[in-house]
Amino acid sequence: MLLVGLNLRPALSSLSPLLGRIQQETALTPLGIGTLTTLPVLCLGLFAPLAPRLARRLGPERALSLGLLALAAALAIRALPSLWLLFFGTLLVGGAIGVCGSLLPSLVKRELPRGADLMTGVYTMALCLGGALGAGISVPLAELLGSWSLSLASWSLLALAALIAWRLGMPQPRPEPLSSDQPTPAVSLLRSPLAWQVTGFMGSQSSLAYIVFGWLPVLMQRRGLGEGEAGWLLAMSVMSQLLAALGAPWLARLGRDQRLAALLLLGASAGGILILLLGPLEARWLGAALLGVGQGGCFSLALTLIVLRSGTHQLAGQLSGMAQGIGYCLAALGPLSVGLLLQFGAGNRTISLLLMVIVSLAAGCAMLAGRQRRLEVADGRAVTR
Repeated sequence: MLLVGLNLRPALSSLSPLLGRIQQETALTPLGIGTLTTLPVLCLGLFAPLAPRLARRLGPERALSLGLLALAAALAIRALPSLWLLFFGTLLVGGAIGVCGSLLPSLVKRELPRGADLMTGVYTMALCLGGALGAGISVPLAELLGSWSLSLASWSLLALAALIAWRLGMPQPRPEPLSSDQPTPAVSLLRSPLAWQVTGFMGSQSSLAYIVFGWLPVLMQRRGLGEGEAGWLLAMSVMSQLLAALGAPWLARLGRDQRLAALLLLGASAGGILILLLGPLEARWLGAALLGVGQGGCFSLALTLIVLRSGTHQLAGQLSGMAQGIGYCLAALGPLSVGLLLQFGAGNRTISLLLMVIVSLAAGCAMLAGRQRRLEVADGRAVTR
């Protein structure tokens, strides 16, 4: 599970430090670059609801194997010398990550029901480490290999390593027959206010995260930083997510519910954003660290809420599919909006205002989703208790 988690961010974070080179060689407009950063996030949402269906048809272990295989293939495809294949490979990357990311919470809930929230923090830490590696070494890899496309494609080797380890180390049983009392996922959860509250928090905090993944190096280059330093600044931010991702489940256990933890983490994210985009450049590393702590904790908390708000591992899988499916579709609007703003000449103050609006939306959802409630099955449908 940790090796799988390590693969769920490099494909996304390795792209943004190279956007300047891609734009120079392909002559893409800021809107085109924004579309390139938006596609994988949108596909995270569009493909995530397929995960429960694939799990029922193939079994969750085999479905995850299929997702890893698709990820490795997609990373290789976007290295081919074609602008169309760059977009297609990026689209397929998002779909593969959407499936794998949706399957993991239900597997954690099934295998480790008593420590599911803490294990969620552990594999989220691995996920953040993968994101930091992608952001930090994509430019050095491009220099070493002599091509930004080969730098992007090299991450397929990590996906293949995870696929081999998953196939060898995890049993791949055939799926069990569906029981007659298993709830219908789409109908039941779409009528649940709690499910929508968790989805809103997942979507809004993810929007912030993917704006940072896609645009932070570009925005910092606009402030005068070099390409390499801007990439390492993003890597520093993602590295700061490691301890926060691991510590968020413990922080969530300190109070009666998770509302205070969410507000503290969102406050850290907001502070980091304002320091980076509007503060003195001398404080940029502090801002990156503060942003990383907030975003790593928020993402870990969002996944933890999926587990804590689900009474069974089946419901955890269904809630994961909904929260990540609809949530990531909403999150995709964030990078696209920044691309549109840059296309029309917006400055960092305008972009900061947009980000603060998203933080406010995330806080509102957190105040509802963070309450101590849980989805259970009653009379063939999901109810809140």
